[in-house]
Amino acid sequence: MKRSGTGRRGDRDRGRERRGAIAGLLAAATALGVGQFVAGLTGANGSPVVAVGQLEIDFTPPWLKNFAISDFGSNDKLVLVGGILVVLALLAAEIGAAATRRLWYGMAGLAVFAIVGLTAAATRPTANVASLLPTLAATAAAAAVLYFLIPLTGPAVRRGPSTWTKAPWVDTWAGAPGEAPDLPAAPDLPAAPDLPAGLGRVGEPEEPAGLGRVGEPEEPDEDTELDTAEPRRRSFLKASVATVGIAAGAGLVGRVLVERSSVATAQKALRFPKPSVTETLPPGVNLNVPGISPFVTSNANFYRVDTAIVLPQVDPDSWQLRIHGMVNRELTLSFDDLLKRPLIEDYVTLCCVSDPVGGPYIGNALWLGASLASVLREAGIQAGADQLMCTSVDGFTSGTPVQTVMDGRDALLAVAMNGTALPVAHGFPARMVVPGLYGYVSATKWVTDINVTTFANNYAYWAQRGWSQQAPIKTECRIDVPTGANQLSAGRTAIAGVAWAQHKGIDAVHVRVDRGPWNQATLAAVPGIDTWRQWVWEWDAPQGNHMIEARATDATGYTQTTLVEPPEPNGASGYPMVSVAVA
Repeated sequence: MKRSGTGRRGDRDRGRERRGAIAGLLAAATALGVGQFVAGLTGANGSPVVAVGQLEIDFTPPWLKNFAISDFGSNDKLVLVGGILVVLALLAAEIGAAATRRLWYGMAGLAVFAIVGLTAAATRPTANVASLLPTLAATAAAAAVLYFLIPLTGPAVRRGPSTWTKAPWVDTWAGAPGEAPDLPAAPDLPAAPDLPAGLGRVGEPEEPAGLGRVGEPEEPDEDTELDTAEPRRRSFLKASVATVGIAAGAGLVGRVLVERSSVATAQKALRFPKPSVTETLPPGVNLNVPGISPFVTSNANFYRVDTAIVLPQVDPDSWQLRIHGMVNRELTLSFDDLLKRPLIEDYVTLCCVSDPVGGPYIGNALWLGASLASVLREAGIQAGADQLMCTSVDGFTSGTPVQTVMDGRDALLAVAMNGTALPVAHGFPARMVVPGLYGYVSATKWVTDINVTTFANNYAYWAQRGWSQQAPIKTECRIDVPTGANQLSAGRTAIAGVAWAQHKGIDAVHVRVDRGPWNQATLAAVPGIDTWRQWVWEWDAPQGNHMIEARATDATGYTQTTLVEPPEPNGASGYPMVSVAVA
């Protein structure tokens, strides 16, 4: 049975929208590739997706930030970018489908994307004119793809007065949807006298049933329509494959351009002078307990929490640190200037304010750097200054208390970590390390500017988003073993972990089981008061299910509180707890 024209037209429209959605996805892919290419020329942080991701991070509320860090860890930015790409793909498909109805619908959708991308790029702290170029180029590329692909999504034969809509790579006459092609007009015939009904005119054969009049071709059947549509579909397929190649090629070249700016060679070439102050580990800093965190956290395992989607690649030859504001003498230090200063080697534990009780966002390392206090004394801090507004090369800011830096602790402009140049993910070529403060107010990576100012007049990045301006690290501990993931055997079992109270020191750790009496743990040795400390307590584990808790006491006599608080606004609190099953 022949289907009605309306049914066939509906199928054609749905098929065209599907091809339009594919065209939209191809337009988005081309935009990403071209944007990456131009970003490789102008700077990786100019990539449209990166710019939008950074803008999203800027407006992320604390609860969502904590959720992302706790659930995704160091993969939080990968998840963010992945989410942006999924949303982009869905919207691009909708834009492509809309463009099959009216091309300007698709162009309007691209304009919205352009506005979002340009806004994100222009509002970055380090934005300049070049920051806008990747988004502009990406939008132009996407518009070109839609312009050339959308005409190829329709059928090859249309009904109605025809118009020439030839795409650059296909030779096809096509009219508007629902219209018929023009045919040569029938020749004029001489008038004939009227004849009785049923008789034909002279020279005018009787019209067979089912045929249309001259100039009105019969509506083609489905087989004919399919045959005439195939050339257009093949052209769409060929153009789509070519578009994929362009998108992939542009993206690959852009990635190569970005990697060419890598500082890996500069890192390997660095040679550091012998420190004027060295740190020697005493015997017994590592307890012989399988599964406990080692005293020194390796560079590869050290936690990373920051706002940079793309890691800044800063050449030490071009790096500079400016110290200005409420100082008697403004200073600008090069990397060589920093290395010429007396260098200090010290073990310091860093902790992220987003670390939940018993969480993983803490680590201990051997840092090498110049004294920040000595640099500030050279600049001369003016009366009334109480904050160091420290800015990263990517525009991130942190506010560090002047008093904390100047009280004698080893606050460093660090250049090395565990005996090697800083990894890029941890601030190469230079970062701040201030013992005793959560990282968001003390550990600026890729630091390039220090403004000596006041807390009253300047709010740093996270302080603007509701976090405390000053955030000393709370006295805490963590249970590393047992983890609770595996069943234990009855009998002697080690309960062990680490405790920290930077620049105060840990004096004791106590453990209890099933809300029973507190038992004092054995402490490992430490080189000073700025690092975490290992602890262990031997437990005679009986059969059954049990709850283990721990608490730490620092050298000031303060004992870790049982009050449960979330990380915001100044760090989590409560006892770490582990549930175990003993066979």
